Amino acid sequence: MFRGTFTALVTPFCNDQVDEAAFERLIEHQIENGITGIVPVGTTGESPTLDHKEHIRVIELAVKFAKGRCKVIAGTGSNCTSEAIAMTQDAEKVGADATLHVAPYYNKPTQAGLILHFKAIAAASKLPVILYSIPGRCGIEIGVETVATLAKECPTVVAIKEAGGSVERVNQLRAALPEDFVILSGDDSLTLPFMAAGAVGVISVASNLAPKEVGQLVDAALANDYVKAREIHARFYPLFKDLFIEPNPVPCKAALHWAGIINSPEVRLPLCQMTEANANRLRATLQALNFLPQ
Repeated sequence: MFRGTFTALVTPFCNDQVDEAAFERLIEHQIENGITGIVPVGTTGESPTLDHKEHIRVIELAVKFAKGRCKVIAGTGSNCTSEAIAMTQDAEKVGADATLHVAPYYNKPTQAGLILHFKAIAAASKLPVILYSIPGRCGIEIGVETVATLAKECPTVVAIKEAGGSVERVNQLRAALPEDFVILSGDDSLTLPFMAAGAVGVISVASNLAPKEVGQLVDAALANDYVKAREIHARFYPLFKDLFIEPNPVPCKAALHWAGIINSPEVRLPLCQMTEANANRLRATLQALNFLPQ
């Protein structure tokens, strides 16, 4: 159900408001280039600085603009269980196909607390649930045994976005989980090795700009054509790294703006624009890959 390439969309802003026209243009760019699905209002979508009304509006717009042509996985995670439930139920009402739930951050629950948190979310909605483990941002990981317990006890918990940076953990997850439980890479630079270890796709930042190319990498790996997949990975590895030269999505928004896909690189505080040195480095990488107008 969730094999392939899914874009963790940026949320375009103009004068501190969601730029709906730019958001539609970004989604059309995704669909025209064969993306499997889109993920509005995850971390890349600046979910921490969107209020609840804006958050649901962006999901609603993603569903409206996608028009059923690709899957819409709504980011509705929170470190507050009741808030995550409310956003998930709202996402279901506006037509999302699934929801993505980051591990609760800052309050650092135990694994037992994580199980109760995700069980409560799964029980409150019929939407498929994709777990999201990113200890670098959350301070905790969703343990392998925890994922296995949720997969066994919650029929709608069907996948995990794995962003812990470890191929060994992907091996452990694959060994512990049913064959039909989906593992997706949460890091563009690790998509290739993660897929070699059993992942079946990626939730990608780079595909905001390069949906066709990231999709080709994933499709090649799914077809066991690792020669082609390695060639694509090697070519785009500098982009995968430079999109994180400063906190995501600052570089990605700058790249999309320079490429003419969104109107402004604007981010919300406490994020801010890149230093001149980092902007020059990113621009050089994009020019080398022919992503900028000549």
